[in-house]
Amino acid sequence: MSTTWKRKIEIADQIMVAGQLAATLEVCGWPKPGNVHRTSDFPDTRFEHFIAGSISLGPVLWETAFKAVSLKLGETSEVKIGSLIKRAVLNVKAWHRGGNTHLGVILLFIPMAAAAGMTLAASSNIHIPDFRENFARIMESTTCEDATEVYDAISQAGPGGMGQVLGGKAPDLQNSEAERLLLEGNLTLYDVMEVAAEWDTIARELVSSLPITCTVGFPILQTLYSESKDINVATVHTYLKLLSLYPDSFIARKVGLKYTSNVAEAVKIGMKTAEEISEKASKILQLGGLKTPEGRRELFKFDVELKMKKLNPGTTADLTASSLMLAILNGLRF
Repeated sequence: MSTTWKRKIEIADQIMVAGQLAATLEVCGWPKPGNVHRTSDFPDTRFEHFIAGSISLGPVLWETAFKAVSLKLGETSEVKIGSLIKRAVLNVKAWHRGGNTHLGVILLFIPMAAAAGMTLAASSNIHIPDFRENFARIMESTTCEDATEVYDAISQAGPGGMGQVLGGKAPDLQNSEAERLLLEGNLTLYDVMEVAAEWDTIARELVSSLPITCTVGFPILQTLYSESKDINVATVHTYLKLLSLYPDSFIARKVGLKYTSNVAEAVKIGMKTAEEISEKASKILQLGGLKTPEGRRELFKFDVELKMKKLNPGTTADLTASSLMLAILNGLRF
């Protein structure tokens, strides 16, 4: 690879800041219904915890990007995505005490940083087809060691409401023999995410080269900012649009786990609630959202309603963050 040392550092810097800024802008978006934002906290997780977590992602994003820029042909697996995801999770935990704030973002951002590094090493901009191809190469070259590291990372993050994987190809996260089963079965990170893709939208993004992020969230965000020149409007409306189009798998899982511990079945049970929330998001956009008095009134009511019911569209927030990161890498400035 002919990329000079100085250029490698510049690319890694660019990707690091894009990731930090995207995670920060996502949590700043308000009122982002059901989630923490600048005027609303959860009991144990505050806005400031998300800001701290967003900033603490920086060093691992930089390392990921630098390693990817320096890759030689055929060395994609040497990025060691699993280890980097785990270190990012531990970094976030080290810098605040607000619990799991960024697991979904980390799962998306680390391979995105690697794919962006590979893309910018060969070009001066992020051409989306090339970026998606590089993302696929990163995920498809993962190893069983990457899978064990990510299993440990998820355990370290301590997300609530994970449920159980009963039967199937991948071991359950809570299985004390999970590491042995992953290694003996030679199950890669791609393999286990492919299993989880049945019920989890983030996993589906990871094994499908970011279809929602790249073909829906990113272009919508660009269009919205071009029209409004207001990054908060663009962020919140992108969030609402994604929520309206893709019922939130985190909400479906959380609702369904009240009735079964089987995560796949739980998501099926909870999908009706998730779809009802999607319909409300769509209606708010039809009313104009933040751009009209009626839309704003309904949006704030929606935020209060979801928080009273303890339903937070966490997957939608993660997809909004990944859309922001891609837009920033493509030159979005506000």
